Amino acid sequence: MCTALTFKTNDLYFGRTLDLDFSYGEEIIVTPRNYPFKFSDKGLISTHYAFIGTALEAEGYPLYYDAVNEKGLCAAGLNFSDEAQYNEPVTNKDNVAAFEFIPWILCNCADLKEAKAYIEKMNFTNTAFSKKLPPALLHWIISDKSGSITVESVKDGLKVYDNPVGVLTNSPDFEKQMHNLSNYMSLSAQPPQNTFSKAIELKAYSRGMGAIGLPGDLSSQSRFIRAAFVKLNSVCEAGEEQSVSQFFHILGSVDNQRGCCRLDNDKYEITVYSCCFNADRGIYYYQTYDNHRICAVDMREENLDSYELIRYPMINHEQIYYQNKEITR
Repeated sequence: MCTALTFKTNDLYFGRTLDLDFSYGEEIIVTPRNYPFKFSDKGLISTHYAFIGTALEAEGYPLYYDAVNEKGLCAAGLNFSDEAQYNEPVTNKDNVAAFEFIPWILCNCADLKEAKAYIEKMNFTNTAFSKKLPPALLHWIISDKSGSITVESVKDGLKVYDNPVGVLTNSPDFEKQMHNLSNYMSLSAQPPQNTFSKAIELKAYSRGMGAIGLPGDLSSQSRFIRAAFVKLNSVCEAGEEQSVSQFFHILGSVDNQRGCCRLDNDKYEITVYSCCFNADRGIYYYQTYDNHRICAVDMREENLDSYELIRYPMINHEQIYYQNKEITR
């Protein structure tokens, strides 16, 4: 289970949580402009936009969970196992497997308008990357400075929704998630007013009571509502450090702590990592469950005209800064 969102100050920030009971060994991977990307139906693309994101490297191929390209177009895939449906290849469409979708869009598209045009010609296929890695059942959020869309391949066909809140979680489908927000339209960041009855005097006894009723559980519907409320009511200075800090605070509102979501195999789902992209500058920031220090990789510090993937493992040990003691490691 996961949560993705956008946030805008002077720059566009985009990111997500990955909530699972284990890690696949994902890394921060930069795909430079000349890395030869092979697609199952569309063949080889030798030159394309560079991008950075979280990926699992398998047989020299980056399987991206989320990424941003050098033009500022962002994409992330989230679990949608109850409703996603892929198809056999067809002759009159661009056949794209789920594992190829993020690279396909980010290699070719500079903005959301171009991405929409590419998606209109697409057919999501049920092609597996390998026998060990079957198709992941996902839906996607794609964003740039102009806005966001949600992409879902379901039984009724390919659906593309404008996403005015810039938030995505998991099932149910995006249309139902947006409809459910109407149940919480009375929530407010302001102190509540007494609309219960004029016949009785009621007063607020605590700060924050305007948000009474905001769901606090870890279900996908509740995380969608909570992330949307926190994001849409966030106030932040426009500096880079302030914006990144606020972004991680928003993601923190849907954090998954070990022990609160028990699975059938006696394991626990946790927030394996949280990430934040500055889409304008190509900087990837992240935290992991066991490392709350914000770490960063700047795509523009790399040789983006190279031919090979550039990989950085995630730092997974806690980094505690002692103000009154010198630490050597």
